[in-house]
Amino acid sequence: MRKLLDAGVEVFAQRGYYAARVDDIVKLANTSHGTFYLYFSNKEDLFRALALDVAEQMMRLAEDLPEIARDESGYRELRAWLERFSELYDHYGPVIRAWTEAEIGGSEFGRLGNDVLGEFTRVLAERIRVAGPEGITAAVASLAVVAMVERFNYYVLSRQVKVARSDMLDTLAFVIHQGVFNGTAVPEGGRAATGAALAARRR
Repeated sequence: MRKLLDAGVEVFAQRGYYAARVDDIVKLANTSHGTFYLYFSNKEDLFRALALDVAEQMMRLAEDLPEIARDESGYRELRAWLERFSELYDHYGPVIRAWTEAEIGGSEFGRLGNDVLGEFTRVLAERIRVAGPEGITAAVASLAVVAMVERFNYYVLSRQVKVARSDMLDTLAFVIHQGVFNGTAVPEGGRAATGAALAARRR
């Protein structure tokens, strides 16, 4: 079952949700159609299993986001959390993109995706309300953060932007910590990676 789920992720990534076929998934998993239908009724059933798996992991990730302090410890906690998101996106990117790009927006999966992303941004907004600067609209800021983090991971994973994973995480953590959580510290390890962001901010 795990082999079929992992193959499904790859096929959805290569062909998209609608063009993906059971034949492609079975071939990549190096198994038989009989084995596929032992676990799943069709590709929609397999995608449902993937969607529920992603939903559970994303909700756990949202709930694990701590209150972000303004100092260096807050930066480190935020960066570690972003790294967990990136690892999740590495594996389940096609499912998350199907939600965010409304590829299946009117379906059961689209509704599940909307619910999960809505709860994810709600939890993030609560953290921003606690630690963010005065005048910031937490709900808007949380949507902006989710959009930025998801797209950045997509561009890096699809190689549309060639940047080291560590640089991506350093910069995302710096921008979000400074701009959304009113951070005051620039961690020593992140100075080189965040230099461009600092220069842009000064301009």
